[in-house]
Amino acid sequence: MSARLQVALDFVNLSEALRCARRAVAGGAQILEVGTPLLKSEGLEAVRVLRREFPAHPIVCDTKTMDAGRIEMESAAKAGATIGVVMAAASDATIRECVDAAENYGFQVEVDLLGVADPVDRARRAAELGAHVIGIHCPIDEQMEGRDPFATLREVARAVDLPVAVAGGINSETAADAVAAGASIVIVGGAISKAVDAEEATRAVLRAMETGEGVPTDLFKRAVGDEIRRILERVSTPNISDGAHRLAPLPRLVPVVPGAKAVGPAWTVRTAPGDWAKPVEAIDHAPPGSVIVVDAGGSPPALWGELATHSALQRGLCGVVIDGAVRDTPVIRGLGFPAFARHVVSNAGEPKGFGEENVPIVIGGVRIHPGDWIVGDDDGVIVLPRARASEYANRAMDCLEKENRIRREIEGGSTLNQVVELYRWEKR
Repeated sequence: MSARLQVALDFVNLSEALRCARRAVAGGAQILEVGTPLLKSEGLEAVRVLRREFPAHPIVCDTKTMDAGRIEMESAAKAGATIGVVMAAASDATIRECVDAAENYGFQVEVDLLGVADPVDRARRAAELGAHVIGIHCPIDEQMEGRDPFATLREVARAVDLPVAVAGGINSETAADAVAAGASIVIVGGAISKAVDAEEATRAVLRAMETGEGVPTDLFKRAVGDEIRRILERVSTPNISDGAHRLAPLPRLVPVVPGAKAVGPAWTVRTAPGDWAKPVEAIDHAPPGSVIVVDAGGSPPALWGELATHSALQRGLCGVVIDGAVRDTPVIRGLGFPAFARHVVSNAGEPKGFGEENVPIVIGGVRIHPGDWIVGDDDGVIVLPRARASEYANRAMDCLEKENRIRREIEGGSTLNQVVELYRWEKR
């Protein structure tokens, strides 16, 4: 049997999940999943509503059961689910109870290998206990670190004679890889649920699964290492802030060139106010693609201007951030060079040569290390610590993708309040 597409409805509002399900089914989706966020928010009513509207479609209830296997599987089955999910990390007794309950209700049990130390061994044991489906799951928090589930999928698919479902950031470019790696069920969440057109997104994923060739997409992709530049060039500093738990920008720094965007690893400089020797020398030392970040004590005189900007462009640098002052701003704007500073003044300082390059600095209470990623746009300058830069970039892209879907709903005649059901989620 050819691989089937399962759409994960990982919403917290049933109305949004239902809209997405309708579009996904119109695009050819074969299985619908009541994702864990939806189940926790709306309860089994989400299963009942989907069963009424889609009587012929298998419905997965992602209970992530760890205990009380019988009651959770029976409840899901009675609500109209076709498959319930128990965690492989649960005890054998719990998995056995789930399987026994399934036999009584014409139901199936999927065993999710999320978080187990030896997925192959646990998959084999799940098969012995009577599981109907084995689930390979790269969790969203690991996806944000650039991981994928395919290596584990290949090993498990060879080890068990059961349908294997796979989830973990799969999109139209990678769905064919999932099938090639042994997946019987390809689970897609965000690449459909966050798409501006969920119906067309579903068709694209199915086309990839059927032809074995990926369908290019510029969204729903996660990156690691230097690949994150592509993402950071696309997202905004508000996207980054939202994805990083409201991360604040460097205080009191404003853009010199409206509309210009700086993206790159930091080449740090510590100097005295107005001492422009080290910042200018840094232009020669910083690798192309870097952003020079200068701690000048937050005070004038200027230590950057027209000639430094021409030099930075010549060297292929991507911007400058100065906790201090700049001048020659009309020329900098004319050149379109991304520059951010605390002050704009006409007087320059003297090149005395105090300070250091490529050392940790502090601006506005934020410690910046060499190699931390810098993103600056009209809304400010944000620092992404190098150790978490991939994660923050991927979470920012996730925010952008969600906003695209919400914008589509608003343009269709709704309002932001209506789309996100704001009153319902107010703190009480």
